[in-house]
Amino acid sequence: MTEHSNLPPPAKAPSVLFKAKETYSYWLKLYRKIAKPERFGIGEKIDILFLEILELMHSSRYAPVSEKLPYLEKTIGKIDKIKFFLEISWENELMSSGEYALILERLEGMGRELGGWKKGIVNKNPMR
Repeated sequence: MTEHSNLPPPAKAPSVLFKAKETYSYWLKLYRKIAKPERFGIGEKIDILFLEILELMHSSRYAPVSEKLPYLEKTIGKIDKIKFFLEISWENELMSSGEYALILERLEGMGRELGGWKKGIVNKNPMR
């Protein structure tokens, strides 16, 4: 993976997509450390949600502006679900307080950025 760390990201992707990919990579490190019973339960649920937000962000990247809003709204909702399941994971000591705080901070930053993107689209198209 180190050979990819020096490559620049593609020019036209929104920065939140890169943040989501980085956050998912961090999650994968945590996910691999979770014991099997929890990994195939709540860990898998979180993992699936992460993959879904990556897919939604990727789709919104190529969608016409008039079609981006539903993708962004779904993505924001899934981020909220991830935060909920991460909280449960942390409460059950599947990750340390530091790990939980770091991933939560990243997710909240992504949510703010997606909210700003959504607000920009709504302001450009007040009919919604």
